[in-house]
Amino acid sequence: MKTFRLTMVAMLATAALSVSCKSQYEVLLQSTDVDTKYAAAFQYFEAGKYTKSAQLFESLSMQVSGTAKEDTVLYYWGLSNYNYKDYYTAETNFDRFCTNFPRSPFTPDARFLRIDCLYRETLRWELDQSPTTKALSEIASYLREYPLNGHVGDCERMIKDLNLRLDTKAYEAARLYYKMEDYLASRTALVNVLKDNADNTFREDILYYTAMSSYKYAKLSVQSKQKDRYLVFQDDYFNFIGENPESKYRKELDALYQRSQTALGKYEGTLDKVKERQYAKERAKLDKAAAAVEKEAAKSEKAAKKAE
Repeated sequence: MKTFRLTMVAMLATAALSVSCKSQYEVLLQSTDVDTKYAAAFQYFEAGKYTKSAQLFESLSMQVSGTAKEDTVLYYWGLSNYNYKDYYTAETNFDRFCTNFPRSPFTPDARFLRIDCLYRETLRWELDQSPTTKALSEIASYLREYPLNGHVGDCERMIKDLNLRLDTKAYEAARLYYKMEDYLASRTALVNVLKDNADNTFREDILYYTAMSSYKYAKLSVQSKQKDRYLVFQDDYFNFIGENPESKYRKELDALYQRSQTALGKYEGTLDKVKERQYAKERAKLDKAAAAVEKEAAKSEKAAKKAE
């Protein structure tokens, strides 16, 4: 019986201590003593207890409204949420801060941290890219306003990554038609990708699949429409090799070009045009080689005369 009483006393003491500790923070949170709460909020922040510091700074935000401490409280409220990795709330905090205190010494850092929050909230390329577009817009605005800031490298890294997501989404969405074997839609979509952004990261691949789509579309067409469609493929082929003469896709496309020439040879007059184009190309190569030989001969002759 005595042991039971001692056990109960110990349990009650532990419970009372726990309640006392919890109540101490709750009392502080509900306190109207601004200076004490302000100091405690920074103590929790410096100790890395960001959830508690965020709650205290949030509570203080109404109490210090209109005072010299207001911008500090709002900034550290956002910074507490940022360090706790609650980027959605932190972005809201920093946005409100920058709107209310555009001239505060904390504003440049708050602007960058808001951008970082927006960047961290973006989604992988398969999902909605609206947050990506918003983040890019805010980064551009930040760089215009603070061109000499210390975060240029970070901003450039973010821009590169976000643009890659947009490029990937556009490229893969167009290529999906190719995978579905809808070659007309595939070519149209791929051409539009480069119309929207000529510097797409996957430009070489886009031009390759454009040519592949036009070739397969021509090959699968009824005979009466093959002529015009093979000519479209040849245009796509020359566009590709003009930009990417050493591409890994060159050998494959060269073989398809030869097949398209054979196919076009069935149509009256078309083969002659193809041969003329090929002859002109080969003639240009020969003329270039001949010019190089003549240049070397002239150099040799000039050197011989000097030796005499």
